[in-house]
Amino acid sequence: MKATINQADELDAAEAMPPPNSKRVRVKKELTFQDMYQNQDLFDQDDDEDDDWDPSQKQADDGVAQTAVSDSIHEVSEANPQPNAKRVKVQKELTFQDLYQSQELFDEDDEEDDDWDPTQLQKCLEVIKWFCKNCTMDNLNNDVCCQICGEHKDSKILSRGHFASRFAQDEDPNEIQPSIKRLKDVDSLESAANSSTAIGFDERMLLHAEVEMKSRPHPERPDRLRAIAASLARAGIFPGRCHSIPAREITQEELMMVHSSEHIESVEVTSKLMSSYFTSDTYANEHSACAARLAAGLCADLASAVVSGRAKNGFALVRPPGHHAGVKDVMGFCLHNNAAVAALAAQAAGARKVLILDWDVHHGNGTQEIFEQNKSVLYISLHRHEDGTFYPGTGGAHEVGYMGAEGYCVNIPWSRGGVGDNDYIFAFQNVVLPIASEFAPDFTIISAGFDAARGDPLGGCDITPSGYAQMTHMLNALSGGKMLVILEGGYNLRSISSSATSVIKVLLGESPVCELENSFPTKSGLQTVFEVLDIQNNFWPSLKPIFKNVMSLWEMQCLGKKGKQTKKRRRILAPMWWRWSRRSFLFHMLNGHRRVKSK
Repeated sequence: MKATINQADELDAAEAMPPPNSKRVRVKKELTFQDMYQNQDLFDQDDDEDDDWDPSQKQADDGVAQTAVSDSIHEVSEANPQPNAKRVKVQKELTFQDLYQSQELFDEDDEEDDDWDPTQLQKCLEVIKWFCKNCTMDNLNNDVCCQICGEHKDSKILSRGHFASRFAQDEDPNEIQPSIKRLKDVDSLESAANSSTAIGFDERMLLHAEVEMKSRPHPERPDRLRAIAASLARAGIFPGRCHSIPAREITQEELMMVHSSEHIESVEVTSKLMSSYFTSDTYANEHSACAARLAAGLCADLASAVVSGRAKNGFALVRPPGHHAGVKDVMGFCLHNNAAVAALAAQAAGARKVLILDWDVHHGNGTQEIFEQNKSVLYISLHRHEDGTFYPGTGGAHEVGYMGAEGYCVNIPWSRGGVGDNDYIFAFQNVVLPIASEFAPDFTIISAGFDAARGDPLGGCDITPSGYAQMTHMLNALSGGKMLVILEGGYNLRSISSSATSVIKVLLGESPVCELENSFPTKSGLQTVFEVLDIQNNFWPSLKPIFKNVMSLWEMQCLGKKGKQTKKRRRILAPMWWRWSRRSFLFHMLNGHRRVKSK
C-alpha cells in the first residue's frame, strides 16, 4: 500500500511540471502498434529496463508488479524526478490503443507541430523567393541581383527604363519621376507641329493582366509598356519629339475583315469574366477585350495617318500582342491581330501594296494564315524554327503561300538559338531587301517583337539595340519612309526598352549609333539563308545573282571544313630492316610520341 501512495505522489509531481521528454511520447504516437510492442531502439540505453516492459506482466502478481513499478519510479526520481515521470505513467496505465489515440498527453507546442499542413511548406518556399522585375525569373531571398539577368532586386527600371542602373538602387529624392499617365496629357496638335512621328498609346491597355497567381509572373505583363514609356520619357522622345494620336476601340466591322465572328465573340465574352484562359499561356480578364480593341484601333488609325501623310511614320506602343492570332484562333498571348488590321486599314487609306516584316523571335503564324492567299500583302518573317520544335512550330522555308500567292510568304527559319546581329543583317542584305525592293510596297509594317534581343528569357537570341536600329534604317528606304512599327513580344524590360528607344530614334531621323560592317554570318545562318534563297529563287528573279554568290560562299564553307577533316598527319617511315630490328620498340615509341605532339 505504501508503494501505491508513493507512486501517486510521484505522478502528481510529474503532472505539475511540463515533461521535457514529451517528444519521446510523440515518437510512440507516430509508430505502429507492432513497432511500439517490439520497442528495441527508441529510447536511451539507460532506460532499457523500463522499455522492456511486456504486456503479459499485467497478469503477474499485483504486489510484485507494484513493487517493481515503485522501484522504477524511485530510481528515476533520484536521477531526474521530472522528465520521465509522465512516461512511466503512460506505460503503466495506458494500453497501446489508448496511447496511439490519445491527444491529451501532449503539450500545446507539440499540438501545433502535429497540425502541420503540407501547404505551409509551399508558403515557406514562396517567402524565400523574389521575382526579378526585369525578366520575371525567381531568385532566392539572399540574392541581391538576379541570377539570370543580373538586375538588382530593387531596380528602378519601371520608373527610369533602361537608363536605370542595373546594380545601384539609390534614387535622388528631388528627381521628378516620369509618370506613364502623362503620356495621354500631351497636346497632339501642338506636338505635331514639331514632329512627324506619331505614338499610339492608351493606359487602359495596362489593365490587361493575369489574375490567377502562378509559380512566377506572366512574361506578357503591363510592366512591358511601363518600362518602354519610362525610357522614352527619360530620353526626351515622348512626350517631347513625338506626338500622340487619340485612342479609339476598333469596330466589329473592321475586325470582321480579319477574324471570324466566332473569334470576335470568344474575345468579347471574356469581359464578363474575372479570369479566363484561351490556352494554358493565353489569359484574359474583364479588361482584356477592351485592351485588345484599343490596340487594334490605335494600329489602324496610325496606319491611316501615315498613308494619308498626317504623320511620316509611327510606333504603336500597344498590348496585348497580335501576330499569333489567326482567323479563328487565339493563342500565344495574342487576342486580335494588330498588324493585319493595320495592313487592311492602310489599303483602305490608299496603299496598294503592303509589306509586313516580322522580326519577332516566334513565327507570326496568325499573320501568315490571314494573308497567305493575298498577293497584295508580302509577309516576311525571321524567327527561330529548329525544324518545327520552337513555338509555334510553323514557318518553315517551304511555306511560301498558295492559291496563286506563292512567293508572297517568305520565312527565314533559324535552325538554332543564339542568333545575333550578323546573321540578321546578312539575311536582310541577301533576302529581305532584294525581295522587298522587287515587291515595291507602298507601306511597311514591322511586327516588332523584341524577344530576339540579348537577354530575353524566352527568345534565347542575341540581337543588340544597334542591330534593331540598323534593320529599321535599312527598311526605312522602302515605301518612301512610310512605316509603322507595332510592338509584339519582348519580355526582358531592359532589352525591350533600349531596343524600342533605338528604333524610335531611327524613325525620328537619327542614324544608327554604329553601322554594322562585315556582317558575315555564322555557318548555321549562312546555311539558312542559302536554303531560303534556293526556294524563293523560283519566285523572285532578283534573287538569281544573289543565290549564286551565297551558294559560292556555302561551297567554300563546306570545302574548307572537308579539307580540314581529310587532312591526314604524316608519319615518319623507316626502312623495313630497321623496323624489324631490335630497335623496333624504340621506333614505335618515338613515332607514337611524335603523333601525340602533332595533335
